[in-house]
Amino acid sequence: QVQLVESGGGLVQAGGSLRLSCAASGRTFSRIVMGWFRQAPGKEREFVSAISGAGLRIYYADSVKGRFTISRDNAKNTVYLQMSNLKPEDAAAYYCAAHNSNMMTMTLGEYAYWGQGTQVTVSS
Repeated sequence: QVQLVESGGGLVQAGGSLRLSCAASGRTFSRIVMGWFRQAPGKEREFVSAISGAGLRIYYADSVKGRFTISRDNAKNTVYLQMSNLKPEDAAAYYCAAHNSNMMTMTLGEYAYWGQGTQVTVSS
């Protein structure tokens, strides 16, 4: 069982930056893929980024490449999402997710555990 708690959301102007954090419980953190997803009102939840257990493999959605950076600190059981040059279309609830293995995937349904979400609002 893995419990996830996100933090770091808030209101930012377009062009600004935010860093989201996701603290995880459980002793297997360093051996599992972690991902970030987001969901805007009226839209489906979508993939943002994923990182392998050791941090050697990383995926990004095309919409955030070059602006967002995912990282993890396995000593702290925490995964981060550094978001820069934010756009109004980045506004959404952001969710941290944990896979139950080290298999990289962008598929929402393949993640076993989810946080409660943290809201990101971008003003234009």
